[in-house]
Amino acid sequence: MKKRDIVLATLALALLWGFAALLVSRPILPDPLAVAMALWRELGRGLPAHFFASLLRVTAGIALSALLAAPAGLVLGMSKHLDRFFSPLVWLLYPIPKVVFVPIVFLVIGIGDAAKVVIIVIILFFQVLVLVRDQAAAIPPALIASIRSLGAGRRALLRFVYLPACVPAILTALRQSVGTAVAVLYIAELFATRWGLGYYIYFQGSTLMDYPAMYAGVIAMSLLGLGLYFGIDRLETRLCRWK
Repeated sequence: MKKRDIVLATLALALLWGFAALLVSRPILPDPLAVAMALWRELGRGLPAHFFASLLRVTAGIALSALLAAPAGLVLGMSKHLDRFFSPLVWLLYPIPKVVFVPIVFLVIGIGDAAKVVIIVIILFFQVLVLVRDQAAAIPPALIASIRSLGAGRRALLRFVYLPACVPAILTALRQSVGTAVAVLYIAELFATRWGLGYYIYFQGSTLMDYPAMYAGVIAMSLLGLGLYFGIDRLETRLCRWK
């Protein structure tokens, strides 16, 4: 996507927002200029600290989910016997909305930062696992046989065949799940924390009723999700040059 398209889309959204603010004409929906001024003001009042607290949590969750799910997906994709054994469990858990695990995680682990990271890992784990497994299983057997005929062992197959084939699937799964991870992070940060964009948005809107500052937090969380999305997209461009 070109930068010009992003700028034009942002301007269009700002115009629609301003028109809606004029129609509603209530403090709960301030105009974009008021929110922009609040965002500038809040940059010196702790908003960056909340942003980086959320960034650390969601980045840790993304990294751990990739480290756990990608090898598991590769193993299942490379072994039909293991895949046949674990597939019923995967397909049973995969369709469940992962937000239902939030209270369970809090009860088991507690309500600290570790629980918030675990929730993100649960959300991303099955997305990465399923895509990587399917990608590994879809590699033509004839290609595997031809590589083996050249003397390649399991390690060489993993390095030169399975990993190059599955890296795009890993990054695609992470990119597709970023929005859901940030949304659930907002819910997780409502509990027992004083740092994070979820807490900031709720506190500004429900406690202080400073609606421009609340929307400034919403914009910051949107920028967090967009930054992660385009960051993963850029990483895919660098790691998957053959695409």
